[in-house]
Amino acid sequence: MSIFLKNKPFENFLTSQSKNNNYKQLINDIHTLKKDLNAIILAHYYQDPDIQDVADFLGDSLGLAREAANTNADVIVFAGVHFMAETAKILNPNKIVLLPDLNAGCSLADSCPPDIFSEFKKAHSDHLVISYINCSASIKAMSDIICTSANAVDIINQIPRTQPILFAPDQNLGRYVISQTGRNLLLWPGSCIVHETFSEKKIFDLQALYPMAEIIAHPECEPTILKHANYIGSTTSLLKYVKKSDKTTFIVITETGIIHQMKKSCPEKLFLALPTVNGCACNECPHMRLNTLEKLYLAMKNGSPQIEIPDSILQDAKKPIERMLEMSL
Repeated sequence: MSIFLKNKPFENFLTSQSKNNNYKQLINDIHTLKKDLNAIILAHYYQDPDIQDVADFLGDSLGLAREAANTNADVIVFAGVHFMAETAKILNPNKIVLLPDLNAGCSLADSCPPDIFSEFKKAHSDHLVISYINCSASIKAMSDIICTSANAVDIINQIPRTQPILFAPDQNLGRYVISQTGRNLLLWPGSCIVHETFSEKKIFDLQALYPMAEIIAHPECEPTILKHANYIGSTTSLLKYVKKSDKTTFIVITETGIIHQMKKSCPEKLFLALPTVNGCACNECPHMRLNTLEKLYLAMKNGSPQIEIPDSILQDAKKPIERMLEMSL
């Protein structure tokens, strides 16, 4: 038994070295496939750090939509969730769009079923439909304009105040937009499972430990959380804010994936992820985390799973996205 105990550290070292070599080989294989396919890897800030580090472009929904619209790549590998890959396909109908795990959905998108939303829209036919990009292609096809958390306020402010607006599917983002614009929006009652589970009590607990910390939050959070924030913004806006801020400690209220980029950009600063109500790791999106580096490699190697959208939906969904991009210049 003593021989095995003595050798255990060496065995662990070999295992660690083997994993490290496998990781390096996987990265090399991804780069080779990317060159062979003339592919681009687009990744959201909420992806695992390994995927973020291999991406050609990393961003929030608005940045990713812009990059997808302008890419010259033949193949788009989208490391995100289903609606994001759908958006890339809508903007590039003749290109191959790969999603590492086809089951990487979105609780917010799922909270707005197309058949029910269609009836809701008909009941309010005088309303302009502005939909948050976190929705399915079918919902986009029923919308007049798409927005993101980065441009929602600006887009709403461009609409004449006499025009009634139906805002879907995120009611929390909608409430935030109302607070910033003074508009009386009709809200669809959808929400994100990550951003609706943050605890106000946990804010107080962290503030007691870090009284000098600044609170930064994503507008998908509930009003009871946002009222404590020193700064509210999209993931890209949050990242830019911590870079320029003279503060050194931040309580981050959004999906924890963004903290990887915050630490890379500001290694001297401390970033604290706000726990959820029951203290679980619910501040990690379970859908985003379905994608892995291995699945990304296999998607590129096998050319699947691919995103496919019926032409009838694709054409109608493209118009409101293009209108968003025009209004966001």
